Amino acid sequence: MRNRGLVSLPGPRSLIPPSLFSLFPIPLSLFPLLLVQACSGADARPEYVPPPPPVKREMAASLDTGMLNAAYARARELPRLRSMLVQWKGEIVGEEYYHGATRQSRANIKSASKSIISALVGIAVAQGKIAGTDQSISALLPAETRALDSVKRSITVGDLLSMRAGLQSTSFENYCPWVTSRNWVANALRRPMVGQPGREMIYSTGNTHLLSAILTRNTGMSTHAFAQRHLMRPLGIELRPWQTDPQGIYFGGNDMYLTPREMLKLGALYLNGGKVGERQVVPRDWIDSSWTERATSPWNGHRYGYGWWTRTAQMHTVRFAWGYGGQYIFVVPELQLVVVTTADSETQREGSPTWTVHRILEEEIIPAVLK
Repeated sequence: MRNRGLVSLPGPRSLIPPSLFSLFPIPLSLFPLLLVQACSGADARPEYVPPPPPVKREMAASLDTGMLNAAYARARELPRLRSMLVQWKGEIVGEEYYHGATRQSRANIKSASKSIISALVGIAVAQGKIAGTDQSISALLPAETRALDSVKRSITVGDLLSMRAGLQSTSFENYCPWVTSRNWVANALRRPMVGQPGREMIYSTGNTHLLSAILTRNTGMSTHAFAQRHLMRPLGIELRPWQTDPQGIYFGGNDMYLTPREMLKLGALYLNGGKVGERQVVPRDWIDSSWTERATSPWNGHRYGYGWWTRTAQMHTVRFAWGYGGQYIFVVPELQLVVVTTADSETQREGSPTWTVHRILEEEIIPAVLK
């Protein structure tokens, strides 16, 4: 059954419980269950999305509801899509849920979690818990890096954030062996160097898990507790505990659970320069740094900053958090636009709405605020 509403919004419906992984840290005894999830696309390479045609227009004074309706008509045809929300100029102008999902349904946002880890690092830098993005991992994880060579010890926070650490990836074909290892931090650091730190992009969830370890070691709080106190609570979000590694470090860069409206709040936070009302939650200069393009993906051509992707649609810059299977937070600053989608992420790649979601954004939603 489907909830619909482009301007008038539907009321709450019954909660669909998320995976147990979202509610409790996973003990070592349950790792065989994790292996099943890990090998079914949990950290798969996102699909390539071709660039849009170069057409740029100014933002319209009013919304083209016909174009927005066309966007939702396309969305309803996607069997794995679970929600699509559109916020323009601070107002929700479109909100639909599909295939049993409701406003209260929490989605596993997969690698969109990396954008949240980036925000937490920025807050920790502002608090002086981390000296800055040039600080080396040897200074922040001294026990874990003591036996490493000088090149690995020189990897910086910025290298991890921008996926330029040079370490062999723990994602894709290496994901299962990594998440079934006895020590995720040690396993990530033991991997061979396949590039120079600060150079080419090598996408790896191990990088953001090292950032979670850095947050844990240097804030005196778990990543979950730090996130709840300093990021989520100011947004009115109750972040549930999610999966941890065997040492109790919260998974950095995967498997957080949020509702679509909570994702929308995070997108709006970045659109508004890190502020909620008059409160500066994430430093404005950190958002600018996160959106500075520092690397280009060798397999999809998108640009990458500190945990955020960038591409161009209708000649407008689109910043986005991206999770496998169709979990998106799109922010188009020039158009005061935030778009969120969630999708079934537990099945194989076939039928993924990723390509179509980008096209809906480019061909209907952005034109709806340009015409």
